[in-house]
Amino acid sequence: MEKAINRQRVLLQHLSPSSSAAKDESSLSASVCAAGDSAAYQRTSVFGDDVVIVAAYRTALCKSKRGGFKDTYPDDLLAPVLRALIEKTNLNPNEVGDIVVGTVLAPGSQRASECRMAAFYAGFPETVPVRTVNRQCSSGLQAVADVAAAIKAGFYDIGIGAGLESMTANPMAWEGSINPKVKEFVQAQDCLLPMGITSENVAHRFGVTRQEQDQAAVESHKRAAAATATGKFKDEIIPVSTKIVDPKTGDEKPVTISVDDGIRPNTTVSDLAKLKPVFKKNGTTTAGIRRPYIISFFQNDCLFHYILLFGAFGVGNSSQVTDGAGAVLLMKRSVAMRKGLPILGVFRTFAAVGVDPAVMGIGPAVAIPAAVKSAGLELDDIDLFEINEAFASQFVYCRKKLDLDPEKINVNGGAMAIGHPLGATGIHNTDSNLYFDNAYLHSCLFQSFLFGNDIHICPTMKTHAWIGVLVMCLILKAS
Repeated sequence: MEKAINRQRVLLQHLSPSSSAAKDESSLSASVCAAGDSAAYQRTSVFGDDVVIVAAYRTALCKSKRGGFKDTYPDDLLAPVLRALIEKTNLNPNEVGDIVVGTVLAPGSQRASECRMAAFYAGFPETVPVRTVNRQCSSGLQAVADVAAAIKAGFYDIGIGAGLESMTANPMAWEGSINPKVKEFVQAQDCLLPMGITSENVAHRFGVTRQEQDQAAVESHKRAAAATATGKFKDEIIPVSTKIVDPKTGDEKPVTISVDDGIRPNTTVSDLAKLKPVFKKNGTTTAGIRRPYIISFFQNDCLFHYILLFGAFGVGNSSQVTDGAGAVLLMKRSVAMRKGLPILGVFRTFAAVGVDPAVMGIGPAVAIPAAVKSAGLELDDIDLFEINEAFASQFVYCRKKLDLDPEKINVNGGAMAIGHPLGATGIHNTDSNLYFDNAYLHSCLFQSFLFGNDIHICPTMKTHAWIGVLVMCLILKAS
């Protein structure tokens, strides 16, 4: 009984004023309500001056090397979503304290310059700083968390967390030599394992079958296709005007890209069962790629593996190699209410947890409980989960380990269907769940979303063992 009472107390705290500023915000809310959008602000007026999300947009996600953005510069992917934040919220760009962009593959100085250029294209003045952050596949989440932390600390009132990846423009390869010291540390050697091998390790160590993996991939495509068909992504996707170049003739064709192009609604388990394992003989991880080559070699008495991929990831039980970008606008609640902006979500907590790099994909099973505990909640209190589908093996394992209801996880599909543009995936997950929530769960006042992004670095890159999890308690718009 005491435990139940304590849980109720914690939940109520999430819905109660967090500071004396709530009284001032109550009157502010009343004035805003008089101007319009009253139901939304009546529902949120009880909160203190916390960090809220008021807008979130992304590009469509397109297949690397052969999709809609294969001939698009990375900065031309980021600029439209940054511009949308200004135009759709009537934001004065001079008020933005910082733009933080999660990104992985491009060299740091190159991508930092591209992001700065994109900010200028979008209409931000030179006084607004831009920086990048690389936490591999959790980079987008880390960008949001960094901005939220800065707002909480009082460094500025308004900030943007974004993500960008062009897996067409930037190669997935290890560059440079390997430190010979690695031979002295087994875990350091495991950091060099190709991602597909870590997926095979998860499947073997924890007994995840090929059928379970293929079924998870099919479900991802089905859910993503259904979400697309019913328009669940339309409010979050910003159309991008670009070009497609014919590789044979060099002719350029102007196009506008507004739909994710990796989803295959007719994928079946029997279709996937025909694919051969890519990363290990008699393995269970497939990627639907053309002409994969695995190179194994010894260096300093240590065995290393590299996988060279000629072609691109397609349908399989692994995530798709993808191009895309996204951005989230965060600010103090008092600022949002003064501007009359809708409150899509509230930033609550963040957790990063390390795991064995040989089975890096199990990270969500460790980090999700840590984030839930940090919020003073329990797993049963969470309504929806987003677990990155780097590989079906790790996705299935995490779902089973946490004993999660399948109907609560990746309800609109995941990376196996929609794609995994490394640095932008966390932003995509945030965007999609915020808009899904507001559009289809009108009757709920309070939602908690948990985004767990495991480290899925492309097979020829080194592996790091950490995980980013973002918990957000969402206050939904009125119907």
